[in-house]
Amino acid sequence: VIGLVIGKTDVRSFPDRKNIGTERYTFSFTIRDSPTYFINVQSWGREEYIRSLSESFRVGDCVTIENPLIQSKEAEREEKFNPVTPSCYKLLLSENHSVVKTSSCYDTDTRLLSLLHLPVKDPQDYYSLGDIVANGQSLHGRVLNLLAAVMSVSE
Repeated sequence: VIGLVIGKTDVRSFPDRKNIGTERYTFSFTIRDSPTYFINVQSWGREEYIRSLSESFRVGDCVTIENPLIQSKEAEREEKFNPVTPSCYKLLLSENHSVVKTSSCYDTDTRLLSLLHLPVKDPQDYYSLGDIVANGQSLHGRVLNLLAAVMSVSE
């Protein structure tokens, strides 16, 4: 699979239920290869493997994923922590079988570069900042999708 990394989480650790006293490490990222299709990728493993893999690419890089495991996703559980994707599957990376290679988008497919700035949500599913200011009371406690642009950055 070749795609553009459009999102990435930080490395996290969890107690390993099988080996008490040790920890398992994980991070996930989302890749996109067309305006319509993107998928979440998750990796679990030893700290050295996960940290090395996570540091090997960043958002905006093109990656080639070889030998991922394809799994059905548990939509309710997984979409709390990852972007909602149009696929009912996710890719799982294995330290022993999977390989992730980075490359320049110019070397693979320049069309991928334009995908970085496309929203992943339906254009009709956003609130503007003006809507929130005007209707803030009635929106209290709701989860909203926002589409906004950064106008300036300062201390």
